[in-house]
Amino acid sequence: MRESLERLFQIRARGSSPGRELIAGLTTFLTMCYVLFAHPAVLGNAGMPRQSVFFATCVASAFGCFLMGYLANYPVALAPAMGHNVFFAITVCNILGFTWQQALTANLLAGLFFLATSRVGIREHVLASVPPPLRFAIAAGIGMLIAFLGLQWGHIVEADPHVLVRRASLANPIACSTLTGLLVSALLLALRLPGALIAGIAASTLVLWSQGLVDFSTLRRPFSFAVPTETILRFDFPGLFGSMEAIGRGLAVLAVFLMLDMFDTVGTLLGLSHAAGLLRGDHLPRAREALTADAAATVVGCCLGTSTITSYVESSAGIAVGGRTGLTAWVVGTCFLATLFLAPVAGIVGAPVTVDGRVYYPAIAPILILVGAVMATGLREVRWTDPTEGIPAFLTLLVMMCSFSITDGIGWGYVSYCVLKLIRRERQPASLYAVAGLFAVYFFVLELIA
Repeated sequence: MRESLERLFQIRARGSSPGRELIAGLTTFLTMCYVLFAHPAVLGNAGMPRQSVFFATCVASAFGCFLMGYLANYPVALAPAMGHNVFFAITVCNILGFTWQQALTANLLAGLFFLATSRVGIREHVLASVPPPLRFAIAAGIGMLIAFLGLQWGHIVEADPHVLVRRASLANPIACSTLTGLLVSALLLALRLPGALIAGIAASTLVLWSQGLVDFSTLRRPFSFAVPTETILRFDFPGLFGSMEAIGRGLAVLAVFLMLDMFDTVGTLLGLSHAAGLLRGDHLPRAREALTADAAATVVGCCLGTSTITSYVESSAGIAVGGRTGLTAWVVGTCFLATLFLAPVAGIVGAPVTVDGRVYYPAIAPILILVGAVMATGLREVRWTDPTEGIPAFLTLLVMMCSFSITDGIGWGYVSYCVLKLIRRERQPASLYAVAGLFAVYFFVLELIA
């Protein structure tokens, strides 16, 4: 067994051991397993059955981890992307009015496109053509958007007729639960302890239970296994592209899914590979194999009933304790499969709580806020003292959060960046102006149909 693992993963050649890889895999899983509770809650806002999403999350994540370990031999785990799921549920389904079946269809097409093109290096070339300030601002903007959603779900802020939003009373039980989870997770993160986010979920849930807002008496069988089929292969191609108006809106949604997956995956892989010492100069060996695993996991995930699967930055926790090979990813995948038996628990923890006719997710809200903070770390790379870079980055952040539209934020960033660079007569790639032009047309069409 040991020899087989060595042949498959080259463990000794990378300065590791099976025991160290096992610890690294468990550490990574504890750091990222919050997604098992947060993701079904987010997609539940689109009307998707939470138990089916939980099943799809476990299986698709495990598939991605196994494929990443086998093809690329990287200690990188995969799971549904936070931020992508918010775009899927809130923007595409709730705001734009698509059904979750149509959103899954667009997500599937994006995954198939990347699966077909991952072997020829298109993703790396396209990413390289995106200006760095916009690249960092897009990731941070998505983080700010989901953090703002977390403030709403945790009843930290509420609607106001004069200034649109204001601080809510922090004495209400929903806010108390959110702040408790936020404090617990933040303290554990500060101490660099694994499982910080899942501990926050547990703390929030206990506060809700003490307030009578969570009923564990319904949990008669905490461990059981079933294969829910409500979301498997539930695509709607005619609904997504059934008319001229639908075609335009469907292509716009598809374009954003493509852009989000492109930025997240390549950027995360480069950062994690640098931390694991796998980079060769600026070159990432077996990058195409890693991108193929990522794209294939997205396709499988959509077929099962979940949004984009991507490489997780939380893999850095396992890398920090010595994970260097694909065996770490395999351990994470095995843990995801094992948690299939916890579906009844997931049905209660992270479930929506209704107070005074409003629906909240206080157990999940702290996670969204803290994930948003992590996603904003790239802002330190923006040259804020240069107006031609700082202003587009700021507009990307501001518009994305305030309009609750990832597409609009990216569009404002692209158009403003190109306009300011033109004014200063700094030459940019033609592809950059082409994308900015498309966004300008997009905004013009929106005004015509408004």
